[in-house]
Amino acid sequence: MSNKSHLGHQAKKRFGQNFLHDQSVIGRIVDAIDPTTGDNLVEIGPGLGALTEPVIERVGDISVVELDRDLAHRLRHHPFIAKNLTIYETDALNFDFASLAKDKPLRIFGNLPYNISTPLIFHLLTFEDCVQDMHFMLQKEVVNRMAASPNSKTFGRLSIMTQYFCQVIPVMEIGPEAFQPPPKVDSAIVRLVPHKTIKYPAKDVKWLARVTREAFNQRRKTIRNSFKKLLNVEQLEALGLNPGLRPENLSLEDYINVANYLTDNPPEL
Repeated sequence: MSNKSHLGHQAKKRFGQNFLHDQSVIGRIVDAIDPTTGDNLVEIGPGLGALTEPVIERVGDISVVELDRDLAHRLRHHPFIAKNLTIYETDALNFDFASLAKDKPLRIFGNLPYNISTPLIFHLLTFEDCVQDMHFMLQKEVVNRMAASPNSKTFGRLSIMTQYFCQVIPVMEIGPEAFQPPPKVDSAIVRLVPHKTIKYPAKDVKWLARVTREAFNQRRKTIRNSFKKLLNVEQLEALGLNPGLRPENLSLEDYINVANYLTDNPPEL
């Protein structure tokens, strides 16, 4: 199969498009995904099919979610793979991925547009109970944030919410030269594997999302200040937290404790 198809399609800035064209990198990514016949594979943003074609060669049929009308049209009329594709021409940010999980968990993959990668990850985490695993190409800095540990500059809301739902495994780094046009940043592949059971569950994930948002809204503030709409100093101390800590000094478990306390004792507005 030829992969020269990016000739003739102009990458669109508004969609954050950068197309993979390095065959050895593509091969390594497909090996990392390790698609197997019978898998329920869903690709987000297949673009010009750089990953789509070799995945189909291994497994046959897949589903794809593509927002760009020109690219969706091109895939529909692709001489080799059109017959293997179920195309959903829609915005992945609003797509109900559970609708594809009928009797098999989803294996989701894609070279995610950098401009929507974080909100898209948050959207996908809401479907973790019907997902087997996810493999994404992201900005290296986003993968570092996902995998970060407490007490580091990169630890934040994305780290906490991703690690709450999934095991985060950075797989490999990829330089700009593997793309057309080359982005100004390094990229990386991450594997996200939803936990079979969450060993320390939040009573209400909405509170965990809110607590992390409040905490990292102004990450340089101490938690005494960042949580002041939610908790007073006495409540923080009762939860075993030093009010002088900064948001990145708290562990995932600390955030779950705070969220569970607020679920049972919501602040008066």
